[in-house]
Amino acid sequence: MSRFLFVVPPFAGHILPTLAVGQQLIDRGHTIAWTGHPATLGPLLPPGAHVIPIAAEFSGQRLAEIRSRSLGLRGTAAFRFLWAEVLIPLAQSMVPAVTAVVDDFRPDVLVVDQQAPAGALVARQRGLPWATSATTSAELTDQFTTMPKVGAWARQCLFDFQRDFAVAEPVDLRFSDHLVLVFSTIALLGPSCEFPGHYAFVGPSIGERAGVPGFPWNWLDPHRAHVLVSLGTLNQEAGRRFFTTVLAAIAPLADQLQAIIVAPPHLIDSLPDHVLVREFVPQLDLLPHLHAVVCHAGHNTVCETLSHGVPLVVAPIRDDQPVIANQVTTAGAGIRVHFSRVSAGELRTALTTVLANPSYRSAARRIQTSFTAAGGAAAAADHLEKLL
Repeated sequence: MSRFLFVVPPFAGHILPTLAVGQQLIDRGHTIAWTGHPATLGPLLPPGAHVIPIAAEFSGQRLAEIRSRSLGLRGTAAFRFLWAEVLIPLAQSMVPAVTAVVDDFRPDVLVVDQQAPAGALVARQRGLPWATSATTSAELTDQFTTMPKVGAWARQCLFDFQRDFAVAEPVDLRFSDHLVLVFSTIALLGPSCEFPGHYAFVGPSIGERAGVPGFPWNWLDPHRAHVLVSLGTLNQEAGRRFFTTVLAAIAPLADQLQAIIVAPPHLIDSLPDHVLVREFVPQLDLLPHLHAVVCHAGHNTVCETLSHGVPLVVAPIRDDQPVIANQVTTAGAGIRVHFSRVSAGELRTALTTVLANPSYRSAARRIQTSFTAAGGAAAAADHLEKLL
C-alpha cells in the first residue's frame, strides 16, 4: 500500500481534523505518519500513532510568549502578527526538518495544513503530490474584499519565504493545485462562493478523543436547557470579562437553563448553583445534551456544534474567528455578539433568542445534514487515495 505524511503546525485545532482521516487511511492498509512539534502532537494522537518529531524551535514556552505578546490585537494587526511573528518564522524553522523527514519516510502523498507551508514547499521541491488540509475555511472566502492590501501582503510573505529557499517561481502555498480538503461545506460557507473542481468539501472530520474523567453527568437537569460556554484553549486568559458577563447574563435564568463554562477556575469569581466550571470537558460527548453553545467562533468548535444541529451565540476574538462567525450568522444558525463590549443584557437576549426561536435550530440542522452528506473523514480519505 501507500505512504501518507501529515505535516501540521503546533496548534491543536489544526491537528485534530487529521486524526480521523489518518485512521481511515490506516484502516485501508496505508502507512501513515504525522510530523510536527512533539509537545503538541504527542497528547493529541492516539496510542501507537507514528509521530516523526521535528526540532522544537516553537516550544510551548515560546508559543506562550508569542501568545502573550498578541493579546489585545484585533483585525488587521492580529492578522499581520500571526503571519509575521508566527507562521513565517514557523515555516522557516520547519523546512530543514521536514525535508529530512520526507527523504527518510519517503511518502507517496503529503497532507499539509494551510498554516504549515514548509510541507507544501518540500512537496513541490521533491515533486510529490500534496493536498492542502484546510482546517479553517476562512482562507477560502472573500475575507480580504474590504482590505485587499492585507491579502496581497500575506501572499507576498509566502512568496518571499519561498525565495529564501531558492524557489524561482513561487506560488500561494495555502492552496494545492492537486487537492484542497475543506473540512466544511457550502451550506456554511455560503452558496455565492465558487471554487475549482479540485476543492473537496468533506465537512468536519471528527474522530474519537481521549476521555475527560470525572465529569458530573448527573448534574445535568433534564428539565432545563443546557448551554456550553467555551473560548477555546488559546483564549481563556483573555476571557475574564466575558465570563463575568456570561454569569451576569444567565443569573436570572437559573430556572430555565444550566451552563457549563470551560475555563480555569481562577477566572470565575463566584459560582451559582446552575453553573458548572471545568478546565476540560468531554465536548463531543456533551454536544448531544446541549441546546446552545456560546463560543469564540473557532472553526472546530463551530463545526462540531453544527454537526449536532445545535445553534450558537458567537463572540469572535481574532484571526479567522470573525469570518467563521459571519458564516454562522449568514447561514441563520446563530447570533453574533461583540466579545469585548457585549453587555449582560445583550448576551442574555442573544442566548434566549437562539434557544426559543426554532429558526436557529432549523438552520443548524440544515448544516448538520450537509455535513453528514459530505462524508467527513471517509470522504477525505477517498480523495487522498485518488492522488496516488
